[in-house]
Amino acid sequence: MSSIKNLPAGTWAVDASHTEVGFVARHLMVTKVRGSFPEVSGTVTVAEDVTASTVDVTVGMASVDTRSADRDAHLRSADFFDVENYPTMRFVSTSFDGEELTGELTIKDVTKPVTFEVDFNGVQADPWGNTKAGFEAETEINRKDWGLTWNAAIEGGGVLVSEKIKVVLDVQLLKQA
Repeated sequence: MSSIKNLPAGTWAVDASHTEVGFVARHLMVTKVRGSFPEVSGTVTVAEDVTASTVDVTVGMASVDTRSADRDAHLRSADFFDVENYPTMRFVSTSFDGEELTGELTIKDVTKPVTFEVDFNGVQADPWGNTKAGFEAETEINRKDWGLTWNAAIEGGGVLVSEKIKVVLDVQLLKQA
């Protein structure tokens, strides 16, 4: 891993075509369903002291993709994300220590603190002369904290969808001029 100290100060944009905002939920308590939100935008302002850096990212909730049209439609409905009334999810950082990024996550107008464990993967120039930086980050949230409470009991005991959701990020940033 590269040192986060190698990240140049300045403004960076989320490169949506090389970024994945993903999640993992248990289904029927025996398997995992993975999904992502391809519509993502945001800005990372890197300070000279990297711990003073800020993150502001917005995700389009209607872009949810779990490789099942029926499930995606259900997730977009009022049972879950209610994208007609709450089209975006937003994360705004409050602190960064170089390994943990803490901030406020807003889903359906409910804002709660979350902390991501962050791995910095380095800085690299692409073949077109752009400077890119890569990160991976993970956290686990309880979806009920954001009012995502829909569920169904299953015959053998348990529920259809887990309360705990793993959020997995693979982020590429593009240095702005």
